[in-house]
Amino acid sequence: MNPGPRDLWFLPLGGCGEIGMNLNLFGHDGAWLMVDCGITFERIGDADTRIQMPDPAFISSRKDRLLGLVATHAHEDHIGAIPHLWPQLRCPIYTTAFTAAVLRSKAISRSVETPGPIVEVSPGTQQQLGPFTLHWLPITHSTPDTCALHITTPAGSVLHTADWKLDAEPVVGPAFNKDLFRDAGRAGIDAVICDSTNAPVAGFTPTEGEVARGLQELICERKGRVVVACFASSIARMQTTARVAVESGRYLGLLGRSLHTMACCARGVGLLDETFDTINASDLGYLPPEEVLVLATGSQGEPGAALHRLAADTHPSLALERGDTVVFSARTIPGNEASVRKLQAAFTARGIEVIHGDDYPGVIHASGHPCAGELAAMYRWLQAPVAVPVHGEPRHMAANADIARAAGVNLSLTGENGDLFYLAPEPGIRRRAAEVGRLEIGSDGSLHPAL
Repeated sequence: MNPGPRDLWFLPLGGCGEIGMNLNLFGHDGAWLMVDCGITFERIGDADTRIQMPDPAFISSRKDRLLGLVATHAHEDHIGAIPHLWPQLRCPIYTTAFTAAVLRSKAISRSVETPGPIVEVSPGTQQQLGPFTLHWLPITHSTPDTCALHITTPAGSVLHTADWKLDAEPVVGPAFNKDLFRDAGRAGIDAVICDSTNAPVAGFTPTEGEVARGLQELICERKGRVVVACFASSIARMQTTARVAVESGRYLGLLGRSLHTMACCARGVGLLDETFDTINASDLGYLPPEEVLVLATGSQGEPGAALHRLAADTHPSLALERGDTVVFSARTIPGNEASVRKLQAAFTARGIEVIHGDDYPGVIHASGHPCAGELAAMYRWLQAPVAVPVHGEPRHMAANADIARAAGVNLSLTGENGDLFYLAPEPGIRRRAAEVGRLEIGSDGSLHPAL
């Protein structure tokens, strides 16, 4: 299976028909370009969680035609498999500075060979990889330095949105610039590969600025210690919490290795301002309750995470008491509901107030993905004749396809991993064109087929 000079193909090996584990291929004139290479966490039973990733056999058997791997942003479901699968690919990696820093850090922490070369690119620039011209379009998401990709070839062009939202107040990084996407549409786009995660949700996703104001109001009202649980990759939430610490006269501490890692990466590339000033976690226990503000990992009820240890009163750096508050500035990922409820109950039983973003009437968390109103706006700006919904389960992709058609897109193509999407010269789908599967990381760190 080899694309010709008149062909522009899209082939997902992961992330199409599911949320997570993204691995996308674009083919033209005998060459392939990979976009993202991520993992998923598969829950086995009540307690066992296993790391799984797409089987790259289709492209690893053609690695002599693979020009490179492009990483759109720093989330695990987009870069988490790179340290494990790169030895099968041995290709250059292209990404922005923050994602590059995170990728290097992950390779070191996992004691695997650092993939390379890693070529750092700046958002807004253009790059030539064989017959593919890549325009790196900055786009707002829940982690900084995320880019959509406008990929042009002699056969046609495609806009791959990556994960995104419309955010006029992202706290960290530039605001969403709709003119970039209007200009791309005017230049001519044959197809859009688009994030479907929140397609069934009406309206627009709140901005990080709204979250910042909600958290400041909430925290400034509290008298005791406040612990904010969020995803470690949310650099905007880190920056917001640091500013709230200054406004409320509190000291900020970080609990959780992944938070320290992400903060270090963000600081290293200049994404955090001077208000981000933390104290050693070991000093938190000596402060009056009203002076303590903590960012902690474990918002999904993960055993062993900082929040879990705080709930069990076994954390070596901090003990919570009646009158303290734990704020979940994160949504509960489907499948984690029981773990989160158990964690909340442990805090409540000790007289510690729990406030969760899923239930709180104010805005203390925002998704990084577009709701229906944002999707419709994007399709109108791009004016592409074809849409291919990805990054979602079938119901999310079906909702995205409906939105695209209502916004004037002529043809919406939905499929699953292994389906070959013809984007040019004539749009269409060849079902089950490539074999797909999952690999799993064993207890010894080796990869084997997932059962």
